[in-house]
Amino acid sequence: MSQAPTPSATTQSWLAIAPTLFVLLWSTGFVGMRLGIPYAEPFTFMALRMGLVVTLLLAASWLAGARWPASPGEAGHAAVAGLLVHATYLSGVLFAIQWGLPLGYVALIAGLQPILTALLARFALGERLGARQKTGMALGLAGVAMVVLSQQRSAAATTAWPAFAAAGVALLGITLGTLYQKRFCSHLDIRTGGVIQFAATGAVLTALSLAFESQTVHWTGQFVFALLWLSLVLSIGAISLLYLMIRHGAASAVVSLFFLTPAVTAVMAYALFDEFLPPLAVGGLLVSAIGVALVLRNRS
Repeated sequence: MSQAPTPSATTQSWLAIAPTLFVLLWSTGFVGMRLGIPYAEPFTFMALRMGLVVTLLLAASWLAGARWPASPGEAGHAAVAGLLVHATYLSGVLFAIQWGLPLGYVALIAGLQPILTALLARFALGERLGARQKTGMALGLAGVAMVVLSQQRSAAATTAWPAFAAAGVALLGITLGTLYQKRFCSHLDIRTGGVIQFAATGAVLTALSLAFESQTVHWTGQFVFALLWLSLVLSIGAISLLYLMIRHGAASAVVSLFFLTPAVTAVMAYALFDEFLPPLAVGGLLVSAIGVALVLRNRS
């Protein structure tokens, strides 16, 4: 397996703060989607988001003279990674929210990604976890379980199974997409690769919107804010941080950060939507944080 490229001084500075910044930004994505989903159908909402992101990244790529993929094969890999990380994951999350699954539960299901990624990375990328990382993974899973138990009474027991299935599809998409990005796309420029990824995603979501939705959008201030936040902060900011960390680190270590998002999302949901945050959930956040710290330390 090829070694990760040696980061520059600027990149090293970003890598130092990237994990904390990524967790905070990624957790806001669930809030942003909840803010926007009442005003547009899922595929239409995401198609608009992809169009805005492609426009911004095209401008950034042109101004910087960024390198484009050298072959159709490289462009194809970028498109596949985009369809997994963006189209599959985002659509699954949006449908789960639209069908009534609480934000905490959506984040919790996505929070199982590190376990699935660690298992698949062993076969797909040849990565192995040391004893410290295995312990960290176990603690991260325990933290997620604590949050699940803390919200068991408040979760909608009658939530239709399609909502849980949609969240499961989102989990599978982000997991496979992360591994695919690490295996085939780590050498691509983030800006031009992002144009291809988001354009491919936008094309698919637009087709699905035209086929299954009315394309009705209520352009309220809340919807515009959600659209801009998800496009600029999530699709460009958080995704760029994720790909930067994947490029310079092990995939299984990077995605251990997703263990933190359920509890952080629960805190945000409590502050913004008055969702109750029981003490056990706070404990789960602390346990997950310890687990992530173990995984992200130098591998034994």
